[in-house]
Amino acid sequence: MTAIVIRPLVAGEEQLFDSMPDPLPQLRHVGYADGIAAGGYRPERTWVALQAGQVVGRAAWALPPGAVGAPWLDRFDLVAEPEVGAALLHAAHEALGGSTVYYAAVPAHWRRRPDVRSVVMAPMAAARLAGLVERGERLRCTWAGTPLPAPSGRYTFRPADDAAEINALVARITAPDVLTGQEAARTVAGVDLATDPLAWLTGPPGHWRIALDGAEPVGLAGTAGQACYPLLAYLGLLEQAVRGDLLADAVRVLASDGAREVVADVDAFRVTVLAELERTGFRQVRARVVFEPPALSRMRGPRVARPLPDRPNPPR
Repeated sequence: MTAIVIRPLVAGEEQLFDSMPDPLPQLRHVGYADGIAAGGYRPERTWVALQAGQVVGRAAWALPPGAVGAPWLDRFDLVAEPEVGAALLHAAHEALGGSTVYYAAVPAHWRRRPDVRSVVMAPMAAARLAGLVERGERLRCTWAGTPLPAPSGRYTFRPADDAAEINALVARITAPDVLTGQEAARTVAGVDLATDPLAWLTGPPGHWRIALDGAEPVGLAGTAGQACYPLLAYLGLLEQAVRGDLLADAVRVLASDGAREVVADVDAFRVTVLAELERTGFRQVRARVVFEPPALSRMRGPRVARPLPDRPNPPR
């Protein structure tokens, strides 16, 4: 068997990374050369496993220029055995000063798709062999113009008056339903989107919608129509029953400003929230399975994740 060579790229080897066919072309990725040009990818944070000159594994860590956090493993593809992928990760982690978070991007409903599972199981198994711990799963959903449910008539809605009103409501909401882009907020700016969203979402207070039961605020939605794409950045409730009406109101406001698509991210275990998103017309478009270094996972507390099918049993 031909020996495996594991090494980082050097400047000018972008074509070597791209010489490996994309195993999941249905996922939208930033092109590697584009990522290099923008500064998010760097050759020294990109590693390959070569066999007979062919790329059988590749891994690219991303970190936008000016970000305050650590690089995260953004692309990890493997057509060799999981042990090869684990060796690649071990070598890269040693050079990078330790392991970091891995966001394994997969198509929507991937557990029910044998063709997708056959692609993603090897890199996920390699991540576990390299010591990373599965933490959970985040789902990206989009609304793309489907008719919105009629309001119940129980609640009224208005724009937020100012930042103080938004912050006062955020302080009362312990676990927001929707946090879109929370990973980017944490890595790029060190911001916890759940507790300090205005440090990341810098648009006018009028982009926030407040749901009222009579005169009492019962829900808060942060929309971001002027971001890279229209999104529901934050959704938090003080009364569970308002969820559907507040979702529809936030999307209706974005659509009235010209949005043809609205993005929302939700934790996969939030099945009630996901069901309401789908009732509002959102559809899952991709998932991200999160793997973390053991120390970070212990610090965050117990994990919440569904077991993967056909999971190998490497040492934990």
